[in-house]
Amino acid sequence: MSNLLAATSAFLLLHLLVSGTRARDAVTGAIGEGPYMGLFSLASIGLLVWLGLAFGGARSAAGNSVIWSSGHVARDVQLVLQLLAFLLVVPGLTTPNPTSVRQEAVLEKPDAIKGMLRITRHPFLWGVAIWAAGHILVTGNTAALIFFGGLLLLALFGTASIDAKRKRVLGDAWDAFAARTSNLPFAAILAGRQKLAVMEIGWWRIVLALVLYGVVLAIHGRAFGVSALP
Repeated sequence: MSNLLAATSAFLLLHLLVSGTRARDAVTGAIGEGPYMGLFSLASIGLLVWLGLAFGGARSAAGNSVIWSSGHVARDVQLVLQLLAFLLVVPGLTTPNPTSVRQEAVLEKPDAIKGMLRITRHPFLWGVAIWAAGHILVTGNTAALIFFGGLLLLALFGTASIDAKRKRVLGDAWDAFAARTSNLPFAAILAGRQKLAVMEIGWWRIVLALVLYGVVLAIHGRAFGVSALP
């Protein structure tokens, strides 16, 4: 379990204390944006591999205690949460977004805020957060709490970290964008700053999300050793 704790901590520290702070500004100022992105990507991939291997080992470790057991209701809720996660993650990855890596120029477009960005400016991270929370709900052991809990924390704090980073770089342009959107899903719509426009999201993004959701449900048992279906 110590290996999983170390991997999770390292992954969180890289993204929250390096990527999301002024330490990043100092490094990019010293070596340039391109070399920094290359090194950061390599470090992220390496730590992600370590994290996955550590979680795989911790699942069968003696110290992986069961903290709670989930019932049928929790597993049904999990299916809904994972569907919501896919509907956020897939459109989030495929929609131009100034919060994404090297997409700051999206702010220059007059129709920058459309589709999924009306719902939240961080659809991918909120999808990851919901995905992680759902797995914590139905798994309930120490290894899952560390692994999925770490990813949940990263996703939630990552939204604020990215906002702060973009504000430092983009200034007034970011302030105008942030004022018309929201971090919390649907908050801008409920506040009257935006309207829900489902068709703007793109039907192909929604269909792709549903297809991928179905594929993961079908292969989850063989791929991960645990069936996703009740």
